[in-house]
Amino acid sequence: MSHVLRLFIENDLHTGEEIVLSGNSAHYVSKVMRGRIGTIIRLFNGKDGEWQSEIGQIERRQVVLQVQGKLRPQTICPDIELVFSPVKRTRQEFIVEKATELGVRNMQIVNTKFSNQKPARSERLQTIIVEAAEQTERMDLPKIAEIVDLKDWLLEFPTDRVLVFCDESGTDTAPILAALNNNPTKATSVLIGPEGGFSKQERELIAQTPGALAVSLGPRILRSDTAAVAALAMVQAVYGDWK
Repeated sequence: MSHVLRLFIENDLHTGEEIVLSGNSAHYVSKVMRGRIGTIIRLFNGKDGEWQSEIGQIERRQVVLQVQGKLRPQTICPDIELVFSPVKRTRQEFIVEKATELGVRNMQIVNTKFSNQKPARSERLQTIIVEAAEQTERMDLPKIAEIVDLKDWLLEFPTDRVLVFCDESGTDTAPILAALNNNPTKATSVLIGPEGGFSKQERELIAQTPGALAVSLGPRILRSDTAAVAALAMVQAVYGDWK
């Protein structure tokens, strides 16, 4: 193995703990990554920090790890939320993967008037989240909420957050970087529209929401997945942990 393998697990992590991997996890470690007795594996569970472990035993259907010591304390990503409407499955999976890599803490799927796709399977999205977190050194997993209607979500929007509304209409909007720099740092929700855009009524509801900040992502109309990545990068640079 050319690098130290990193795995997310559900188990509590303590020095001397024995972790038994089975099923897909055991297959991945022993067959895909060709782990051997003595191979070092870094473990994290989203609450206890990152720990070093070593393969102590490999059997036909399971791999036994011995937890040796703590490598890093637990950290969490900035309070940045991505809110998006379902798009085509592959693009939806791309959005979830890149949002995880970019360090969002939460994701919310919303149903809009022009939504014409169903949410991807939650099990599939969770797998993507775990794999992206493992590969990008983040210590926590973002939570992704079940789909709700945009109207209902807006009605419950907290007054102490900024709602960054990526408005493709291009009217009465400031460039996103300028808009963010002119607003105090706060917990932030980034709202990305569906492939068909928002309806007039939805735009009005968004504009009336406390904390709403309409921004432009430039002169070109971006696909939802591209817009999500562009907006999150800007928010991380101004409000998040890229500073």
